[in-house]
Amino acid sequence: MSFRKKLLSLVLSFFLVFNSLPAFAKAQQAVAQAVQAESSRYPDYAKMYVGEDKYEKFNRKMFNLNRGLNKYIARPVHILWSSIMPKYGIERIRDAYNNIEYPKRLASCLVQRDGEGLKRETVRFFTNTTLGLGGLFDPADKIFKIKPTNENMEQALCKCKMCSGHYMVIPVLNACTPRSLCGRILEAALDPSVYLATPITSIVKFGLMVNRTSYMQPLAKMIESTYADPYDIQKKLYGMENYIKNSNLDRTDLLAEEEVKLPEFPNAIQEEIMVQVELLSENELEKLAFEEGETTGSAANIEELEIIKKPDVNADIMLEGYNPQSPVVDSMRTALFDNPEIYKSIWNELSIWNRSFAKRIKTASVNIAPDRADYKFRYILQKDRNAPLVILYPSIGEGANNHHSVVFAKLFYDEGFSVVMQGSHFHWEFVKSMPDGFCPGVPGDDIIYIKLVTSKILDTLKEKYDCEFSDKIVVGTSFGAMASLFLAESESKENTLGINKFIAISPPVELLYALEQLDKNSDEFDKNSPDVKHKTAVTAAKILQLYQQKDAPDFRIDTLPFTEEEGKLITTFILRQKLSDLIFAIENIATGKKTDFYEKFNNMNYRDYAEKYLLKGGLLTLEDFRYETSLYSLADYLSRNNNYSIYHSMDDYLINGEQLSRLKIFAGKHLICLSNGAHLGFMYRPEFLDMLKKEVEEEKAR
Repeated sequence: MSFRKKLLSLVLSFFLVFNSLPAFAKAQQAVAQAVQAESSRYPDYAKMYVGEDKYEKFNRKMFNLNRGLNKYIARPVHILWSSIMPKYGIERIRDAYNNIEYPKRLASCLVQRDGEGLKRETVRFFTNTTLGLGGLFDPADKIFKIKPTNENMEQALCKCKMCSGHYMVIPVLNACTPRSLCGRILEAALDPSVYLATPITSIVKFGLMVNRTSYMQPLAKMIESTYADPYDIQKKLYGMENYIKNSNLDRTDLLAEEEVKLPEFPNAIQEEIMVQVELLSENELEKLAFEEGETTGSAANIEELEIIKKPDVNADIMLEGYNPQSPVVDSMRTALFDNPEIYKSIWNELSIWNRSFAKRIKTASVNIAPDRADYKFRYILQKDRNAPLVILYPSIGEGANNHHSVVFAKLFYDEGFSVVMQGSHFHWEFVKSMPDGFCPGVPGDDIIYIKLVTSKILDTLKEKYDCEFSDKIVVGTSFGAMASLFLAESESKENTLGINKFIAISPPVELLYALEQLDKNSDEFDKNSPDVKHKTAVTAAKILQLYQQKDAPDFRIDTLPFTEEEGKLITTFILRQKLSDLIFAIENIATGKKTDFYEKFNNMNYRDYAEKYLLKGGLLTLEDFRYETSLYSLADYLSRNNNYSIYHSMDDYLINGEQLSRLKIFAGKHLICLSNGAHLGFMYRPEFLDMLKKEVEEEKAR
C-alpha cells in the first residue's frame, strides 16, 4: 500500500472512530453548553466558538513561533514575490489556483448531498476552464453572476457530525482543530498536483503556495499592530470564520435578505431639546457667570450650571437624503469614510515598488520613559518641509495606523498640509510607552502625556528635516476630539506647541455618560441566549459580504444592512476588544503564557474600569470624576477663545439634549451641528468634508 493510501486510510479510520463514539459527542455538547452557562457578565467569544482552550500554554508558544517564522521567513519571500509579480498577475494566479481546487469542493458537496452547490461549482469550473482560459479569469461570476461556494472538506466532516475537538496551534499550519486537520489531509489527497511528483511540478506548487499565502500577510500585520494579545484575537476570528463556513452563512446573501426599517422620527436629541424648551419658563432662566474659577470647581457644580437663555440648538449643516436608521447603525457609517486613491497601485501592498499614498506614509518613534517601549507614530510631509501641519488624534482605542487617520491624511495632504498621525492615548501601545502605572481616562491628567508625546514628535521631525512648520492644526475624533479640547485649554495657559487651531469632531460632552451608554449597549444582550452565538455569526457574515462587495465598480450604498441589534453587537464587540487590549497592557500580562485574564475581564465594563483604575482608591469621588472628565470643566476656555471648532450631530447617542444645549452656551458659533450622522457617522458626507476643508484652508491662508 502506498504512503498516500495509508495516510488516507488513517484519516478515514480516525473519522469513523470519532463518529462511532456518541458518548464523546455528547460530552463535547455538554462542555459547549456549560461554557454558554457560565456566570460571567459578558460573552467570551473565543470560548463561544472554539470551546475551552485546553492547550493554551502550548498554543501560545506555537503562536509566537509561527509569528517568528512569518516575520523572518514567509514575509521576506512574500515581499520578493510581490515585487516580481504585479498585482494583476497575482490575482490571475489566485483565480487559476482556485479553479484547480474544484475536486475538493466537488467532494465536499457530494458528502453534504448539496445538489445546488454541486451544480454551481461544476458549472463554474467548466465555464472558467474554457471561457476563463484555464481559470485565469472568472467569467462565471463577472458575466453569468454565478457565485463560488468555497466549500472545503472540514465542512463535509462537520455535516457528518464529526466533532471539532480542541483548538490547537500547529507550527506552520497555525490555527486548527483535529477536524480541520482531517479536512486538510483529505483535501491534499484530492489535489491533482499531489500525484505529479516532478521537480517542475514542485516548483510550480511552491509558487502557487507563496501566491496564495501572500494574501494573509496584510491580515497578519494588522493583527500584530492593532491588538495587545494577537493570540486571543486570532482565536476569535478563527472560531467565527469556521462557524460561518460550517453553517453555510457565507453562501447566503444576507445583505439582500434583511429589510432595514427606517425610524419615523430619527432625530431624538433635537426632539429632546424642543421638549426642554417648552418645559423651561422665563423665570427659571438665569444668567450664568463665567468669572475665573466659577466653572472649574468640583462635580457638584454641574448641577449649578444653569442655562442662561432658551436652548437654541439647530442644525447648521443639513444632510439631504441621509436616510437615518438608528443612532448606533448610523455611527457605523464611519466605515464609508474612505478614499480608493489611498491604496491605488499596480503592485501588491507588500511590493517594494508600491508607491501608493498609504505606502508613502512613514513610521518613526520617540522615547517617553526610560525602560519603556518607544512610542510609534506615522507621518507624511510635503516636499516643502515648512508647509503647515495637521496632527491627528483618533477615536478611542485606535492605534497610529488606523484607517480613518490614513483617509484624513490623504484629505489634508491634498490640501497642502503635512500630517502627523498619533494613536489614541486609550490604546495599549500608548500605555506601554508611558511610565509604569499610567492609566488613561482622566483627560486633565492624560493631556500632560499627550502634550509630551506631541512635543517630542515635533522636535524629532524638526531636527530630522531641519524645518519649522508654518502653522499647526490639531484634528481629533471622538475620544481624541475631547483630548484636543483639553489640549487647547492647556495651551491657552502655556503655549508650548504653537498650535493655531483645534478641531474636535464628535467629542463626548460627559465622558462618563458616554461610557455608560457603551455599557448599556453591552448589558442589553443576554449572553446565555441560545441564539446569541448564531446572531453574532450572522452579523459577522454580513460584514464580510459587505467588505467583499465594496471594491466592485458599481458598488453604491446609502444605508447599512444591519438592524439596530446587530449594530449594537458590532459596536460592543469592537469597543470591548479595545478595553480588553488596554487592561491587558496596564496589567502587563505576558503574551506567551497561559492566562486567566479573560475570565476576569468578562465581568468588567467601562464603568468598572473607571472605578478600579481612575478613582485612585477613593481619592477621587465618582461625581468629581464625572465633572473633571466633562467639557463643563472647560467652560471658561470655550467661552473666551476663538481658536477651536466642534462638530456634532443632532442625534449622537453618546450625548443627550441637555448636554448639547449646555455645550452650545459655552461654545456658541464654534459648535457646528449636523442634522444627522449620530457619532462620527457623517464624516463621509461631502457637506461635512467641504466645511472641514474650507476651515483648514482659511486657517492656512491667515
